[in-house]
Amino acid sequence: MFNEDQLEEIELGIIAGVDVSIYAKPEFDSEQMLHIRAGLERGIDVSIYANPEFDSEQMYEIAWGMVCGLNVSVYAKPEFSWEQMREIRERLWEEKKSV
Repeated sequence: MFNEDQLEEIELGIIAGVDVSIYAKPEFDSEQMLHIRAGLERGIDVSIYANPEFDSEQMYEIAWGMVCGLNVSVYAKPEFSWEQMREIRERLWEEKKSV
């Protein structure tokens, strides 16, 4: 059901005391699990990106935007590539800094 890397992410989540049921699903690969676990450990709302339609790079861009306090709903859409998400995130960050 789970491969060794997925099991390791689940174990790390248990050790960290986060709700692993959010990501302990075979449809998430270990990299996706890592980004969801990291978000849970940071206390951010991972429900925005804990979706197997997002690849791990997309999850990273969404999570990073959330950590920066950006409105990620602008780009947290599976149809955007991670490169497009990064471009939008960086633009949002620049706008936020200039206010």
